[in-house]
Amino acid sequence: MDQLSEIAQLNSTLKCDGCGASVHFKPGTENLQCDYCGKEIHLDKIQDELSDQPPIDFDDYLAYTQSNRSTADVKMASCSGCGSTTALDALSVSDKCPFCGSPLVLDPKKEIQFVKPHYVLPFALSRDEAINFYTLWLKSSWWTPNDLAKTASQNSAGLTGMYLPYWLYDTVAETDYTGERGDYYYTTETYTETVDGEERVRTRQVRHTAWSPAWGHVTTNFEGILIPASKSLPDKTLDALEPWLFEKSVMFDERYLAGFRSETYAIDPKSGFDIAAQRTLSQIESDICNDIGGDEQRINNNNIDYTEKKIKQILLPVWASSYRYKDKVYQFTVNATTGEVIGKRPKSIAKIVLLVLFILIVIALGVIYFGNR
Repeated sequence: MDQLSEIAQLNSTLKCDGCGASVHFKPGTENLQCDYCGKEIHLDKIQDELSDQPPIDFDDYLAYTQSNRSTADVKMASCSGCGSTTALDALSVSDKCPFCGSPLVLDPKKEIQFVKPHYVLPFALSRDEAINFYTLWLKSSWWTPNDLAKTASQNSAGLTGMYLPYWLYDTVAETDYTGERGDYYYTTETYTETVDGEERVRTRQVRHTAWSPAWGHVTTNFEGILIPASKSLPDKTLDALEPWLFEKSVMFDERYLAGFRSETYAIDPKSGFDIAAQRTLSQIESDICNDIGGDEQRINNNNIDYTEKKIKQILLPVWASSYRYKDKVYQFTVNATTGEVIGKRPKSIAKIVLLVLFILIVIALGVIYFGNR
């Protein structure tokens, strides 16, 4: 039985032992809750800490994903509004985008690969708590229209709980480099200047740089480079949602997904590592400069070999939705562990005009005051 079939079978057994209705994971607890009678079922943790388990060898994981492909029950749907992509199961023929509310268009030609994640960070905030953070965020800017909070809150019912996939990479960068070391030295320079109409001779210290060849080898360790594997949100939004409370993550258990939607990765592990490698360059450059020493450094060439590559896949929780204000759609996303809200807000034209008029009045009064003096 493939992994998707296992999850589908497990989800079908997530029933209340009291009334038989479906159950969902209750954010902020370790319980499943019945959708009908409200009865709660305790969910035992498999593992408490993300750091308790060693990361998986990168090459072994690539081989594993190649031999454990599972795409038959997962389809890719494209949003007709914002262009995001969402995974739908085989039984879904239509849905709405959780990011902007537009219809999702099923594309039968696109299939995505599902590989069971290693870890999941469970939802800590309920829908109502997320709506409260969202409402406070709407009111936190003076520039927004006065009626925005009331208008936007009417659209918050569409808030959708989503698990987004991320990669965590560890690696060691072994770098051979060539460059130049610059050491400062000073010489005394004589010059003349006019003081009270007289020419006077002065001296000053002038700094120079003596450059000499440099070469060597540096080793740089990297742990926990977090790379989003989703393309449903802009990179700036995904980055701004950080930090995440990784200390509350647990080993992957499908029951934490009950009642929520989840995406499979759109950025494969190899492409994700290429992105992670780009993020290591500034630290490697810093280590090279420290190794060269001196007062200034030039790096002419470097050859980086990434070794001891490790990987983890983790699902991170967000509440995502959109609101409409004066015929324009604005997206927002809430980090479901910290309450951080990322999104766009309309600006009040009236407030901007008032501010401009106020500035012009202040300038005019200043001109009049100083003019009279």
